[in-house]
Formats: sequence, structure tokens, C-alpha cells
Amino acid sequence: MTLNRRDFLTRSAALGGLAVLPFGAQAQAAGDLTIAYNVAAQSWDPTTGPAAVNPALQSLYLAVFDRYVDQAPDLSFGPGLLTDWGYSEDKTRIHLTVRDGVTWHNGDAFTPEDVVWSLERAADPATGNPMQFMWAKIGNFSVDGQVITADVREFEPALFKWMAFLTAYVLPKAYYEKVGAEGFEAAPIGTGPYRIEAFERGAYVRLRANPTYWGGVPAFETVTVKFVTDAASRVAEIESGNAQVTSNMPYEEYDRLIALPGLSGIAQPITDIGMIFLNDIDVMLDKNVRLAAHYAIDKQLIIDRLLRGYGRPLSTLEVPGYAAYDETIVVDYNPDKARDLLAASGYSPEKPVTFTIQTTRGFKPKDYEMVQAIVGMWRKVGIEAEIEVYEIAKHYELRAADTLAPAAFYNWGNSIGDPSTSTGFAMFGPSPHSVWDSADLVGMIAPLFSEPDEEKRIAGYKAVSRHIAEEGYVIPLLQYVMPIVFDSTLNVTGYASGDLLPQGIARA
Repeated sequence: MTLNRRDFLTRSAALGGLAVLPFGAQAQAAGDLTIAYNVAAQSWDPTTGPAAVNPALQSLYLAVFDRYVDQAPDLSFGPGLLTDWGYSEDKTRIHLTVRDGVTWHNGDAFTPEDVVWSLERAADPATGNPMQFMWAKIGNFSVDGQVITADVREFEPALFKWMAFLTAYVLPKAYYEKVGAEGFEAAPIGTGPYRIEAFERGAYVRLRANPTYWGGVPAFETVTVKFVTDAASRVAEIESGNAQVTSNMPYEEYDRLIALPGLSGIAQPITDIGMIFLNDIDVMLDKNVRLAAHYAIDKQLIIDRLLRGYGRPLSTLEVPGYAAYDETIVVDYNPDKARDLLAASGYSPEKPVTFTIQTTRGFKPKDYEMVQAIVGMWRKVGIEAEIEVYEIAKHYELRAADTLAPAAFYNWGNSIGDPSTSTGFAMFGPSPHSVWDSADLVGMIAPLFSEPDEEKRIAGYKAVSRHIAEEGYVIPLLQYVMPIVFDSTLNVTGYASGDLLPQGIARA
């Protein structure tokens, strides 16, 4: 995989003439930073609703809130609001040590009671946490000083990895109970490196540095994150100097931009997977159609032509570095085999099978163009697909309701690299994140969620991945490389999780 087509340029001249921001703020001062971001925050409770499981929103949440367990740029785990954690030897109890000396943005002391309340709230189905079934596996908490203990109601092999993942944020018990859900949305507080100073839905959020942050005061006093969902507009933001950092632009624009004076960039391989969900409806109930749709896609050609070599073709929902990645599972590009499979079900280029494929446009680099190319490849073998474009929020809404089209392009994020949070959740029918429901997969995956033998668990997920490939239940496409462009006066930390964190940006 080609990560860089040229050495990144280091330039000393900064772009001049910063324009007025569209919402009326003035050009950035020395202590300010503007980021043009590819998705808009809709909610500031990072533990409830569809937004809580949107990987792209975690960067915004992590600027304001802290997780139980921290995760480094290389995906390794370390202390967050917890400094120590673990299972008892018999796996019937857990222990959590809470960091001392932390304060909420309003000055209140952070306490173990905040941790217990957050975990109990996350486990309560009434609160709407999409991962409620995960947090419900522990309960009956006790607090002794800074140490929390709890019973294990159901053993979860990846529990402590989950404490660095989706919905694993600690919220302020006393403040939340005082102001309620609506009050919290209006004035959210966390323990993170930045506090929210202003927020306009669909437009921007302005963040102010937390001067008492336990992890160290961030580099910029003010960070304005502008929500710019159109890729071309993000390119214009960085090229004009209206923003100093942006990401997820087309790769040809990335190569062009980093060659300009005053701009630099990094192409960060991330854990995100480009994939096509298949829903068990209509023509997708035909195994021949599913497999033909997979064999007909030339993934390497898409990477080379549309992504300029930035990416790696995949045949499973595991990427190199994931615990259950198996390089021997390969679904090759084979259009002749695709035609034969379709012919066996009575389809051909003259009499094509038809269905809808849904996709975002500009959320990820060349997402719509990739789907256009795939539809063209399908047409050659006897598949006629109609493209429907929607916003990423709509995808989450439809997926949660199990009403996606027969095919839907998506990027799956799994920053903790555990197979339960990639193949497991994406393909386990009862999961709110899956749209493929079949008894065979449920029977294979369900026991793995609580398998205590780690070697057996990983082997089990590899077997699941092979079965999925043989049955054509999903179409993995590629591992993403995230392009980030920034002013050369900055240093930007690349995260394998795909996060673009304001606190990971500093002056060069």
C-alpha cells in the first residue's frame, strides 16, 4: 500500500489573508485554531442515540469529555479517568481505580460516584445508550475511597477495551441530575481538554481550553470546529486559509494541497473499513446474487484509480492489526465467476438483477465515486443498481431500524481492533448495528461474545469471517488511509483510530 506519493513538504511560509468566518467570527488570532470538519455534531450527550456510535463524531466528543480508559495514537490503551482496572481471578468481579484531583468544567470535583452513575445510566435501557447490552454486563457497584468494585453479571472478554470505545464517556452526576437532559444539551460539561463556549447546530462549535485539565493544558486557547460536510468546500477552506486543518478530502486534492507553499499533510492508515452492507431482503436472499456482487468488484482498480493508491483491499471485516485478521481469506476479482453465478439464477447483462444501493457523498474521500464505479462494474456482469444518496445521519437511522436498502455503502470504524466490535456487531442479527439476520451467523457469533478462552475466541471469529465470505453476507472493500492537510506552522498527531483531535494539534 502506497502511503505517500511524495515526501511531505515542510514549508515555513504560512498562508496569509485569513477571511472572515461565515458565522461572523474574526480571523484566527495567534492563540486560535480553526478546523474544517467533515461531519456535524447534532447532540452533546456522547452516550445516547445514533450519534454516540458514529466514529466520526468521537473526535468532537473527545475534545470535551474523557473516557474511562485512554487510547494512544497507536491504539494502545492507558490510564484515562481510570488509572487501574481488571477482573478478579475467577472473572466474577471487576475493580476500577478512579483518578483523583480531576474537576468538571464547572469547577465541581470529579468523583467515583460520577463513574458509578455513568456506568449504571449506560446500562439502563431507558436512557437510550446504543451499547446498553454491553454496560449491563456489570452491576452492583461498591465504592471504597477511589476504588470501585462490581459484580460481573455476564463475562465480556473485551469489557475494558470497550471502556476506551463508543459511549464510554463519564458524565457529571450532580450537574446532569440538576439540569436534566435538555439542560445538559444546552450547556454540556465534561472533564476534557476543552469546554464548549458556543455551538450552532449544523454550523460550528467553538471550544475554549480547560486551564485545569488533568492531562495538561492544550496548545490553543480557542478552537473553532466548522462543520463542512462537502469535501470540495473543505478543500476551499484550507486553501483559502479560512481553516488551518482539515481531512477526508479526495486524494488527488490531498496530493495537490501538500505541494503548495505553507501546507503540509499526513496520510494516516486508520482502522476504518469501506464496506457494503447487504440487507437480507429482496434479491439479497439469493446467495448467487450476493456472491456475484462481490466477485464483480475490482477493489485494487478502485484504490488505484479513485484513491491514488491510498488504501488496502479487504475480503473480511478485519484489517491487519485487528486481533482476528486472517490473510488467507480472499475473495478475488472474478467477473466471469460473477456472470456464471448470476446466470444460475436467471440473470444476465440483458436481463439484469436490480436493486438500490445507498451511499453518502463527500463524507469519506470518493465515497460516491466509488459506488458509481462499483455500479459500472456490476452492470457488466448483469447487475443494475440504482444509487440513492443520503447523509450519514440517515444511514444510522435506517440501520438502527433495520430498513437499509438491499445494499448500503458504509465505513465501519473499530479503533479497539477486537473482532467482536467489527465482524461481531456488524453481522450479528440482534445487534442494532447489523442488518443481516440469519440463524447460522447468530449461532456462530453468540457464544463468542462470552468465550473466556482468548485463543478459542479469536479462532472462532476467523471461522465466522470465512463463513461470511463463502456465503457473501457482506462486501468488504478496503482499509482507509485518512488524508489530513494542515498549515505548516502546525504539528498534527495522526491517530490510527481515525480521530482528528484538537488536543492533538500544536504549533510546530
